[in-house]
Amino acid sequence: MNKEIESPELQRATFISVAVTNGVATVTLDRPDVRNAINDQMRAELIHAFDWADAAPEVQAVILTGAGKGFCSGGDIGGMKERLEAPAGQVAFNGWKRQKRTHRSIATIHGLSKPVIAAVNGAAFGLGLDMALACDFIIAAPGAKLCMSFIKRGLVSDGGGMYFLPRRVGLQMAKELILTARVVKAEEALTLGLVDRVSAPDGLLDEAQAWAEELSQGAPAAVALTKAILDQSFESSDAQIFALGREAQSICYSTEEHRDSVQAFLEKSGK
Repeated sequence: MNKEIESPELQRATFISVAVTNGVATVTLDRPDVRNAINDQMRAELIHAFDWADAAPEVQAVILTGAGKGFCSGGDIGGMKERLEAPAGQVAFNGWKRQKRTHRSIATIHGLSKPVIAAVNGAAFGLGLDMALACDFIIAAPGAKLCMSFIKRGLVSDGGGMYFLPRRVGLQMAKELILTARVVKAEEALTLGLVDRVSAPDGLLDEAQAWAEELSQGAPAAVALTKAILDQSFESSDAQIFALGREAQSICYSTEEHRDSVQAFLEKSGK
């Protein structure tokens, strides 16, 4: 069932579109003429879309994808040109401010309290791949191309790729992919663990939708708390994770979903 988006800000968005079907919000990067390269306005609209999805009770999961033939080609070349033309004394501070906005957008995607699937429909290069890696899961269309292209521009991965990529493919493979900036097609990406699934031809969004609905069947509080704890598990001790689990479980004990499910189980078992 499709639902109309009621947010006036999202209705006025220029470079982002959002649609909700069966509790799944599909956020589409919508600059197909430049393969959905990210400029400042798109970044701001993306943050707003994910903030809205996090707060909207009718949304249980999010799909992030791109319009046209590409997922996201990375940072907008116009921003790069602007950076080169800035007075030398302003380059570093302007870059620092831009990085803050970039990191906020990545943190908003990664920190969403609901499952997020990147549906990579074409090229995901540079910041575009970093953005996909910030999602919980990645499904790619056959033939989609992924590339950590930063080093070709004399840059480092600035959208979280140096954090997320080693956790997906291991440290040595992450170094290879970043330092060579080689293009990886969807089928190889699947064998490396860079993506989780490769869709059937022309089936990307349908498969992403079905997967998102499957992932979001659990109680919202339990899903959100589980995601938040799992995302800290590599940096935390077992004692810290146990403590977070105790706190989360005490919250779950008080939810209507838990009470209703236990009551239904008791009634079914005749106890």
